[in-house]
Amino acid sequence: MLNETQIILIGNYQPDKIESMDKFAQMLQREFTKLNIKVEIWFPKVFLGRYVRSTSGGFGKWLGYIDKWVFTPFLLKHFVHNKILKNPDVYFHICDHSNAPYLKYLPRERSGITCHDVLAIRGAFGYIDAHCPASSTGKYFQKWILKNLVQAKFLASVSRSTLQQLTELTQQNIEKQIHWKVIHNSFNEDFKIIQKEKVELLLEKTGIDLNKPFVLHVGSGLPRKNRRLLLQMIAVLDKDWTGNICFAGEAIDEQLLTEAKFLNLQERIISVVKPDHDTLGALYNGCEALIFPSFSEGFGWPLIEAQACGAPVIASDIEPLIEISKGSALHANPDNPQQFAKAFLSLKDDTIKFELIEKGVKNTLRFQAVHMINAYLDLFGILKSKLNECAA
Repeated sequence: MLNETQIILIGNYQPDKIESMDKFAQMLQREFTKLNIKVEIWFPKVFLGRYVRSTSGGFGKWLGYIDKWVFTPFLLKHFVHNKILKNPDVYFHICDHSNAPYLKYLPRERSGITCHDVLAIRGAFGYIDAHCPASSTGKYFQKWILKNLVQAKFLASVSRSTLQQLTELTQQNIEKQIHWKVIHNSFNEDFKIIQKEKVELLLEKTGIDLNKPFVLHVGSGLPRKNRRLLLQMIAVLDKDWTGNICFAGEAIDEQLLTEAKFLNLQERIISVVKPDHDTLGALYNGCEALIFPSFSEGFGWPLIEAQACGAPVIASDIEPLIEISKGSALHANPDNPQQFAKAFLSLKDDTIKFELIEKGVKNTLRFQAVHMINAYLDLFGILKSKLNECAA
């Protein structure tokens, strides 16, 4: 019976606290469930990781490695064996390509993986444009991931450029990879235009001066996110724009603060650390524009999140951001703050601004969950028509 179809999502090791990947797994679970497919998320087990405060570095990182790569494979193999015995119509999907080594413990004909980017892998091979330098241990680890990743029969890449980079690394003919598909991410949360009064109420709690306009950057403090360009852009604008800069995500680091002081902009920067979903939505709704000047990305969620909230977007002129915007954002060289400043000033023309907003909202329709989930069903060869009958 088709309604016995089950999908097991392989999630991330929870002490690593990779929020975007956790949200991605939850999104897949939610959307598959809407189709009456039995779905569960299986997480690598935590043993040694429970004894440290963080597994992101130092001794804790190595304890996490033991949990993930020594203990978990034995447990995963046993889990998979029992699942197949109970239900032959079961599929497995690894939600994060960093867990590609788990593929060897899954049935190849019924297992897939999502590749979100190959930035760290390319960094391990010395590609400077990845902006992800690797340590000696990191080089070994990333090459190990790639070796396992290319064994996947069913692979979903979140962007065309990521798939192209992956095939270049593997030196394989992409035409032969008939089960390697581009499946764009959908929204992992509900982003939308909200009433001005609600926006102001939410932003008041952040300490943002509502009497001054602000531009927004969303993301981490990693060098490849290029936060400093916003400072440089505002410095170029000088008296042409006297608003503030809001950095949402990680706290501002000392290096960025030092540069802000050097440019005499320290009083014009605001940090909203790890905003909850409602606050993030209000930031998107309330900003003059999202400035997204990354040097490298695998997909670029903030671009479409901002557009769904009615914010104009100025992003780097790199792939996959050009692919994801499809002409609905302004693009500029991430090494050139003058270009970003010029693009931002063009938004003073209401015709340009509102046309960009309209294009952005329309662009987000390409990233609705229904498109993504149907593509995943196609990837595995699950018959959507019969699934729809079950849902009815």
